[in-house]
Amino acid sequence: MMDTLIQARNLLKLYRMGEETVHALDGVSFEIGRGEYCAIVGPSGSGKSTMMNIIGGLDTPTDGKIVIDGADIGEMSDEDLALFRNRTIGFVFQSFNLLPRMTALENVELPMIYGGVPPKERHERAAALLHRVGLGERMGHRPTQLSGGQQQRVAIARALAGKPPLLLGDEPTGALDSHTGVEIMRLFEELNSEGVTIVLVTHDHDVAAATRRTIEMRDGRIVADNTQQRSARHDAHV
Repeated sequence: MMDTLIQARNLLKLYRMGEETVHALDGVSFEIGRGEYCAIVGPSGSGKSTMMNIIGGLDTPTDGKIVIDGADIGEMSDEDLALFRNRTIGFVFQSFNLLPRMTALENVELPMIYGGVPPKERHERAAALLHRVGLGERMGHRPTQLSGGQQQRVAIARALAGKPPLLLGDEPTGALDSHTGVEIMRLFEELNSEGVTIVLVTHDHDVAAATRRTIEMRDGRIVADNTQQRSARHDAHV
């Protein structure tokens, strides 16, 4: 029996737009097991980004319950939630979100500073993570000195800095050319094989095809939830 890492129950998210009430999420329920590699897909306005923000504790549902790694994050104070995110969830964004004046090494160290990791340990861990993502020779470079793919690798290393069980990616290949996107997807595959649970939000069905499970959303609801068999040549299709 797979250990459940994410549990969503009857999630509702309402927005007021003038006189109209928009259901960004309309009674969404699902579970994601520890070690899964999953994509949440759908067109613009389907609710997938809202779902990602709620999983990541960046937004709160109007109603319903979200439990991550056994913790009901809707019951947490802002301070506890920030600490929980730092320890439990790594974020990878389309726009990388690196600090331009910091080196690659300093960017990866940043969440460990917030997490209270001692300087020597965080320096060694950041260096090891940059080696892990193939950037051992670029640790002293700033983001403007790195290609888009290299910046995304730094962002992935930073997301892994707190040793989180969950990695969330919001259109992580959206700003990359197709070849670099393939390389980033291959890195996600390697990380998942090492036990990291990965959930990607994407509108790109080729990216979704590289994962093992696809949750499809439309109009704030889940319309399909499929586990797919992946071939060894899946990267040719990304």
